[in-house]
Amino acid sequence: MALIDFGGTKETVITRKEFPMSKARKVLKNEVIAVIGYGVQGPAQALNLKDNGFKVIIGQAPEFKRDWDRAIKDGWIPGKTLFPIEEAVQRGTIIQILTSDAAQRVVWPRIKKNLKPGDAIYFSHGFSIVYRDQTGIIPPRDIDVIMVAPKGSGTSVRRNFLTGAGINSSFAVEQDATGRAAERCMAVGIGIGSGYLFPTTFKQEVYSDLTGERGVLMGCLAGVMEAQYDVLRANGHSPSEAFNETVEELTQSLIRLVDENGMDWMFRNCSATAQRGALDWCPRFKKAALPVFKTLYKAVKSGAETRRVLKVCGAKNYQSMLEKELGAIAKSEMWSAGKAVRALRPAGSGTRVIAKNAKGVGGRTAN
Repeated sequence: MALIDFGGTKETVITRKEFPMSKARKVLKNEVIAVIGYGVQGPAQALNLKDNGFKVIIGQAPEFKRDWDRAIKDGWIPGKTLFPIEEAVQRGTIIQILTSDAAQRVVWPRIKKNLKPGDAIYFSHGFSIVYRDQTGIIPPRDIDVIMVAPKGSGTSVRRNFLTGAGINSSFAVEQDATGRAAERCMAVGIGIGSGYLFPTTFKQEVYSDLTGERGVLMGCLAGVMEAQYDVLRANGHSPSEAFNETVEELTQSLIRLVDENGMDWMFRNCSATAQRGALDWCPRFKKAALPVFKTLYKAVKSGAETRRVLKVCGAKNYQSMLEKELGAIAKSEMWSAGKAVRALRPAGSGTRVIAKNAKGVGGRTAN
């Protein structure tokens, strides 16, 4: 374990130096990893583990034809590496429950009755365990309960693996029935291509994750973009100009500077006018947003947000309702302008995906 100074606070993290791929393969040499759900995180984690040489099978309800067919398209073979959920659980020793949060409480009875003493159930989100009073997911005492939570979508987990970059993940052990829960957890975390692993708890992970998704990572970001775009349009700016000043410059330039060396470095590498304006207005935006974030965190901690997710996402008409909501965003002027702007980018300006065996943190050849 490496002791790293994060802004004056020292934390212990797991890197590939302390836990190389060779060790992960040794820890899991007798394990069969059953990935339940082939939707968002399932394909990425399953394919990464497979490419890194681990024994992986898929558990997917055949009646969800889209996901079943997607698994076949990705190379999983019915009866050999692709099974109905119950059979996959019976065959597996580490059961990765990677269906949506709302679906987990639906499939849990089918998983629970097929678990064996000494198995491990694995999550990539603390949702179902922390809010067990709402989900009804209470694991038997004779199995390990572990979590590895990649800090990115399934698309990013796979894409970063293919480029050799990897993606950072948190990890936690909720229940250690075998005495091997921690090493199993870290081994899978390395196997899915994590850049490094940092410890957390199921509760801390779900509180931070739900806040982040609703806040800066998605909800806040989308809302702030819309607000600036609307103000620019209301003051006579063209859709192209409003989109470029709101989204394109952020995603294609500035956020990459932040990624490389931090916010201060980005400020130092912008014009003096932009730098001064950003420094002056940052405190005002923080003051305006802080009360919203406090309310958001309170809603997450109280369980109000999970009740909303389980109620709405579990509704029979949810997919049709979701398509209407996402369709409204896609058809909005702002994101229609975005589609046109993206089409005008020079060829090769997007994210480049290289060979999946690229050397590095995520690729199979990394140690």
